[in-house]
Amino acid sequence: MKEIFIIYLWENRLLCSELRTTDGKTIEVLHCGTLNHNAGPDFLNARIRINEMVWAGNVEMHVNASDWYKHGHNGDKSYDTVVLHVVYVSDKDTFTTQGKPIPTLSLKGCFDESLLLRYRDFLDSKQWIACQNSVGAIQRFTWLSWLDRLIVERLENKVAEVLQLFEKTGNDWEETFYRRLTIGFGFKVNDMAFAQLAQKLPFNLLLRHADNLLQLEALLFGMAGMLSGSFIDAYPQLLQREFNFLKQKYGLNPMNVEQWRWMRMRPANFPSLRLSQLAALIHQNQRMFSSFLEVPSVENILPKLQVFASPYWDNHFQFDKLSEGSRKNLGKDAIHLLIINVIVQVLFTYGVFHNNETIKDRAFMLLESMDAENNHIIQQFEKLGVVANDALQSQALLQLKKEYCDPKRCLECRIGQLLIKSDAVRAMDSF
Repeated sequence: MKEIFIIYLWENRLLCSELRTTDGKTIEVLHCGTLNHNAGPDFLNARIRINEMVWAGNVEMHVNASDWYKHGHNGDKSYDTVVLHVVYVSDKDTFTTQGKPIPTLSLKGCFDESLLLRYRDFLDSKQWIACQNSVGAIQRFTWLSWLDRLIVERLENKVAEVLQLFEKTGNDWEETFYRRLTIGFGFKVNDMAFAQLAQKLPFNLLLRHADNLLQLEALLFGMAGMLSGSFIDAYPQLLQREFNFLKQKYGLNPMNVEQWRWMRMRPANFPSLRLSQLAALIHQNQRMFSSFLEVPSVENILPKLQVFASPYWDNHFQFDKLSEGSRKNLGKDAIHLLIINVIVQVLFTYGVFHNNETIKDRAFMLLESMDAENNHIIQQFEKLGVVANDALQSQALLQLKKEYCDPKRCLECRIGQLLIKSDAVRAMDSF
């Protein structure tokens, strides 16, 4: 038994119709209250009739009544407002700080035990997601409603990250956007290295040289630690000379080149190519956040992100190592990831910061206008009959898998709640 299960039973009114306190008084739940996600009692502003008296106050949940004392509620005046203590096992009487007894409801025998068995089956499941054998029974409308909530939750979670970075940059949206974009160019494998690069090489310095692509590349490659040593080809030699001058001019301190990862990676995702593409993006857009802030649609964003690495990289993946010739552009999948993980997130945060619903809605519309992501999580959901029609829904499914399915938060998931209580309401009628 877990406390979250007791909360689930209470919130969804899955208890039998005849309830009594441990001392035999009748209980009628007029309003179960509002679930409290902050400190204090579990449910606020409930209305409970005990015998003929109606009580307005809060409700606290525990597995064992003695947990009241383990959690220190007996010495906390904020719990004096509790009008009902809901427990699974009533192993001890409970009192307010003033010694007033608190009515207690023991749930043993007051709910359909099959609910608990079904919940335990979910917790014990070793499958990809606990409910995968029954998830196909959920109607599409229910899925869409839950996915809408999940995408809001996912973006709200990102707001805290972006605002924290915004504060670190001295409330500079251009610098904040640049740092998030630079991290995005790491595409998970090198995101930490790109994050350090952005921290060492501020955007306002790059902006001074934004009209000179050679100098942009020299700064990025040099600060990444990739221009130390000697080179055979003329192009890295030119970058090295340019960086040595800029390094002396600005007193720059490059990264250690060993921080970059190259192994077990597709050459198209090598950090060398990504750095050159990032330089091209800054050269093409300059004040990037201002450039992306007003764009009304993905169609307007795509041309701004369609950049190529410098011609040297047409037949190289690394300095001094010749390869087959091809233009090294920022591919469609990479562009979509940057829109989803950078532009949408910073745009939404900007809307939250300025309390601008229009900008927040624009972030949602960008996701809705893009194709769903095609990764193994989305593919697996599709096999189970849960299909994402656009990037908004695929992002919501990623949130579902990471934040609910993996940690087995089934009772906090709308789908899990429905599957666990299926037929439970009809079963309660027989109590």
